[in-house]
Amino acid sequence: MDDLLAGAENNQPYRPLADRMRPTTLDEFFGQQHVLADGGALRQAIEAGNLHSMVFWGPPGTGKTTLAKIIAHCSNAAFISISAVLSGVKDIRSAIEQARQYRAEGRSTILFVDEVHRFNKSQQDAFLPYVEDGTIYFVGATTENPSFELNNALLSRVKTYVLKSLPVDEIKQLLVRALQHEAGLANENLVIEDAELDALASIADGDARRALNFLEIAADLAEPADDGQRVITAAVVQDVGAHSLRRFDKGGDAFYEQISALHKSVRGSNPDAALYWFARMIDGGCDPLYVARRVVRIASEDIGNADPRGLQIALDAWQTYERLGSPEGELAIAQAIAYLASTAKSNAVYMAWNEAMADAGQSGSLEVPMHIRNAPTGLMKDMGYGKDYRYAHNEEEAFAAGETYFPEEMGERVYYQPVERGLELKIKEKLDRLRAKNSQSKE
Repeated sequence: MDDLLAGAENNQPYRPLADRMRPTTLDEFFGQQHVLADGGALRQAIEAGNLHSMVFWGPPGTGKTTLAKIIAHCSNAAFISISAVLSGVKDIRSAIEQARQYRAEGRSTILFVDEVHRFNKSQQDAFLPYVEDGTIYFVGATTENPSFELNNALLSRVKTYVLKSLPVDEIKQLLVRALQHEAGLANENLVIEDAELDALASIADGDARRALNFLEIAADLAEPADDGQRVITAAVVQDVGAHSLRRFDKGGDAFYEQISALHKSVRGSNPDAALYWFARMIDGGCDPLYVARRVVRIASEDIGNADPRGLQIALDAWQTYERLGSPEGELAIAQAIAYLASTAKSNAVYMAWNEAMADAGQSGSLEVPMHIRNAPTGLMKDMGYGKDYRYAHNEEEAFAAGETYFPEEMGERVYYQPVERGLELKIKEKLDRLRAKNSQSKE
């Protein structure tokens, strides 16, 4: 019997290092001092056990689940956890029923909903009555912007706390603690130099869970030394991080934030920053063709006629990537990005197009003026189609001064205002001269 008990003890269920090292108190918790600093509202509420419903918004591995559990522990509240990825309305009802039983016993309940943005509107609405009547304190965790992913009714009943990626120095402290802690790797006889520890902290990309997972893998791969110790070498660290992708979630916040940063860097004429953000997206696994399409849009929106070559260069880069694929084709996209960031800028066509679209939407179905209608048949000519039309090529400078082309009810409009940069400087000079002729012809 004793042997059986000993065997059972030696066969405890495996728990990942990240789970074994999960903090249980605020003092053990790393990072997020912008919301957990001494005297801060959240810290005071946690330490006093004053519960309120909340949402934690932040990247993976920043402590959202851990904080929720610490709050439950500090307030002696029951902790019920469901995942929006795996749960449905039936699971929500079951959790609420548990919370009701705890409430009948005089105990508060924290209902923690991981990946809450995965729930649709009706599922989110299911929580509202129970938040209102105090059956539960709702704590949600999301990696996506709550403004877009949570409905207003739920948002109005919770306080949102933004959690940030952990800096490298805090990740390093976390790794050192894991190496020295009894529940961690203290008994593994491991040796790791400071440089390798820095490298592990860096490739974790601000994600505490990822850092601990990498450390655990590195510990498994550690090389035995003559003195009986096991060394986590530079080669081991390189092997662990060789295929790790940076944080990038197609369709998520990181995706849109990084393409926005690339676009604004090009617009701001900073080729270096633009190339950096392109590299970040590729490093994170973004489809280069998506970037190529956006670069074509940028060429039209932000460079325009200041340098019409930009659009052709962007299209050529797109086609080059389609022919070469990765990684060779990515250089062509990088070339286009660097060119667009470095050349003259104009959004004059973009602005003009928006104004024209606004007028088209507001003006209704105004008729084309008779003098610029086509008259392919005798009947149409007899009806006045094309009457008094002035053929521009027969006029001086191929310009019919004073001729009108807008619907009569609208009068003349000026949408396109070329900037005094690049080729548009020449375009502006010409249009100013022609518009002046139009004005003189009406005097």
